[in-house]
Amino acid sequence: MSATLGLLLKELQPNLKIEIFERLDVAAAESSDAWNNAGTGHSAFCELNYTPELEDGSVETKKAVKIVESFEVSRQFWAYLVEQGLLDNPESFIRSVPHMSFVWGDKNVKYLKKRFEELQKYHLFKGMEYTEDQNQIREWAPLIMEGRKGTKKLAATSMKIGTDVNFGALTRSIFNHLQKQDGVKMHFNHDVKDLKKYEDGSWKVKVKDETNGQKKRVKAKFVFIGAGGGSLLLLEKANIPEGNGFGGFPVSGQWLKCVNPEIIEKHQAKVYGKASVGAPPMSVPHIDTRMIDGEKALLFGPYAGFSTKFLKQGSYFDLAQSIKLNNIKPMLSAGIKNIPLTKYLIDQVFQSSEDRLKALKEYLPDAKKEDWVLENAGQRVQVIKKDKEGRGVLEFGTEVVNAADGTLAVLLGASPGASTTVSIMLDLLGRCFPEQLASPEWQSKLKEMIPSYGISLNDQPELADTLRAHTAKVLKLEN
Repeated sequence: MSATLGLLLKELQPNLKIEIFERLDVAAAESSDAWNNAGTGHSAFCELNYTPELEDGSVETKKAVKIVESFEVSRQFWAYLVEQGLLDNPESFIRSVPHMSFVWGDKNVKYLKKRFEELQKYHLFKGMEYTEDQNQIREWAPLIMEGRKGTKKLAATSMKIGTDVNFGALTRSIFNHLQKQDGVKMHFNHDVKDLKKYEDGSWKVKVKDETNGQKKRVKAKFVFIGAGGGSLLLLEKANIPEGNGFGGFPVSGQWLKCVNPEIIEKHQAKVYGKASVGAPPMSVPHIDTRMIDGEKALLFGPYAGFSTKFLKQGSYFDLAQSIKLNNIKPMLSAGIKNIPLTKYLIDQVFQSSEDRLKALKEYLPDAKKEDWVLENAGQRVQVIKKDKEGRGVLEFGTEVVNAADGTLAVLLGASPGASTTVSIMLDLLGRCFPEQLASPEWQSKLKEMIPSYGISLNDQPELADTLRAHTAKVLKLEN
């Protein structure tokens, strides 16, 4: 998010001066990193939590439609960056990997068929295939059918134009480009300790250089906090009224990583199933083909867990430090309302290796323990915010909080996160730079970078097909 916003602003207004502060010694080593990211292809083709079944039996598609539109915006922006030579080899961060949903049992099969039928009403989901034919499923993903016995009804959908995105590699590439621009400075091993607003509306940012202990103050007209799980604590330091009542609920994760090259080579898809009852969205189980540092990898999970850290390389006191007078009531009420989630996370923490293998065998019946090792994934901090009655609501989306005068913006939350980055940052521009955004210069540049800017591609089938074909060609993807 931070890298994308920095590049958008620099393209829109080249004379801007930008300073970037990163607590670690490398960019994108937390939630954006390929091993830490819970999902790397979130375009709503296969993630069933974006299309919940409602009480009346209907399937809600609103969130999925919004996400698929947003992902197309991201694709256009990335294609622009490649065409302009701002990013090099697109294969270093994006590759074609089919997206599949896979379910079993009469109830789930009925749901998946209904989901498929509802999504077919939207042009951006055209090309999705549905089947209950086990031979067809075997053709799409042979590994999930090997050793599968019994007469359980199965169903799957497949979207061939799905992608795998290495957001860590993408972020580092963007920052590498930004660092070469006039007026841009990037500081690693620098920890932001405090923020305070001056009377003129600008901000004083206190930063500590962790390599030598030196402290300095930076004055800024605009501050963006995109520090993953660490954003909440910095929002509280900024002390803006709009941040009152926000809290965070940390969720950790683990992967089973395949270490058998023969098995890795047999599978070429992101196969998502249905989440367990009470599970957070980041824990939707999937058997996931990824390209990491040029090598094909196969992961299963993530298994959820609980930690009081807000970052993988954070402090166990993060949760305690985040509790303030203005958010203690929302956090307590959200906790009471989400006792099933807490129980689920505790159960996950105490899972044995046999329990994890049993979950894997639901997707890969022939899985053997020796072919998989356990790896820690990243930390997520789900947003807790006040409702109209002042009680707490646990949100599983991405939230942008900004000061009323637009001088500060903070990114909170998780899924769908990275894949919708460009749309979220465009929305932020509208909140924090409304006058500049309305100018002919910015509007023209945005149209150049994102040809569908301001247009719903689901309502413009011909334009959607043209742009998909163009971005696929530039980014070297299947179309």
